Amino acid sequence: MSGRFTPRPPSTPRARVPAPGVSGLSRGWVPPGVLDLGLVLTPLRRGPADPTYRSTPDGSFWRTCRTPQGPGTIRIVGRAGRVEAEAWGDGAEWLLDGLPALLGGGDEPDAFVPRHRLVALARHRRPGLRLTRTGLVLESLIPSILEQKVTTDEAYRAWRLLVRKYGEPAPGPTPGLSVMPEPRTWALIPSWEWHRAGVDDKRASTIVRAVRVARRLEEAITMAPEQAQRRLEVIPGIGPWTSAETVQRSHGAPDAVTVGDLHLPGIVGYALVGDRDTDDAAMLELLAPYAGQRHRAARLIMLSGRIPPRRKPKMPRVDIGLL
Repeated sequence: MSGRFTPRPPSTPRARVPAPGVSGLSRGWVPPGVLDLGLVLTPLRRGPADPTYRSTPDGSFWRTCRTPQGPGTIRIVGRAGRVEAEAWGDGAEWLLDGLPALLGGGDEPDAFVPRHRLVALARHRRPGLRLTRTGLVLESLIPSILEQKVTTDEAYRAWRLLVRKYGEPAPGPTPGLSVMPEPRTWALIPSWEWHRAGVDDKRASTIVRAVRVARRLEEAITMAPEQAQRRLEVIPGIGPWTSAETVQRSHGAPDAVTVGDLHLPGIVGYALVGDRDTDDAAMLELLAPYAGQRHRAARLIMLSGRIPPRRKPKMPRVDIGLL
């Protein structure tokens, strides 16, 4: 369920303590324009069985986080032109305070000017697209590292296994959800457990190096996206692909276009000029008219549905845990 709705006129946000016997806190928020909860929040989901994210048939979106105040769970639902959220755990207040940013309240979609008919049509058809800003770096960085040079299925499996085994049960009424491990726990995962999860030594070592300076990396949330990327890339094993994938989510960075991706250049080239063999340099040239908004343009191109037909097998999956 997409969760798309059109807001009613703004009203003063409210926060209330729930009824006796319920441990969560609640808050409402009126978005500044059309909002599609699914489009905004789906980039935070790492696969259909992500233990930190769930969407339910009633239109609710559940998310767990390790906030600066501790573990937390938030449930978000759109009702009658307004967003209602409930949160649990030590991080509940932090999550509720960050609700507008999480749902693109600080984003400026009107600053985007389509330069191609396909992009204009995609924007017209998906007016509820806004860029999320989580305000958390490590929770997007670690799964992005897991996604380096492997299939998405392999990366999703590794994230699922490691979070379920080394994380902790999510606070609140969320059976089956977990909060990602704290930095020290990531650093202490033994080598054979990385192996069982299908994570090679290079990616595991990169994650360990990152969590050892977790505080410094989280400080990057106060920086401009470009500066934040440079700080992340100081860590050996983190390059432009990983840093862009991170700040797109942590900072809501509209210009952080992903380079070094196996598929994105061909998708952009095929959609805009019919060239499925486009490389990174040509993709950046095609996206140059969208300077300052290249990530948003790429997302709209992906949402257009104009994807080149597959002509070769997917990258083969190699489960190193079976070797």
